[in-house]
Amino acid sequence: MSYSVSGTTITLTRGDTFVALISITKQDGTPYVPNDGDKVRFAMKAKYEDPEPLVVKDIPIDTLTLTLHPEDTKDLSFGKYVYDIQLTKADGTVDTFITKATIKITEEVD
Repeated sequence: MSYSVSGTTITLTRGDTFVALISITKQDGTPYVPNDGDKVRFAMKAKYEDPEPLVVKDIPIDTLTLTLHPEDTKDLSFGKYVYDIQLTKADGTVDTFITKATIKITEEVD
């Protein structure tokens, strides 16, 4: 594989595919199973202060699998980026359950 995950730090070779299962845990430590109408979203920026994300991905609630495709990172500069993952429940409640996370885009040989 051309990527690794350590805690909430992802290291990914630019232009490669990344696939990871996302888990959501309630405050009491039990797993949260998304309901119809819930949405889970991944957003990545160069810096938290940036007004717009560079990459946004909706994560299907039936699989909770985040997939980054080659085209999502192929034009990015090498270096560190930040990301978070947010759950928006059907009732409008928002919970950013992965925060201040890092993704490192590394070099590839063409």
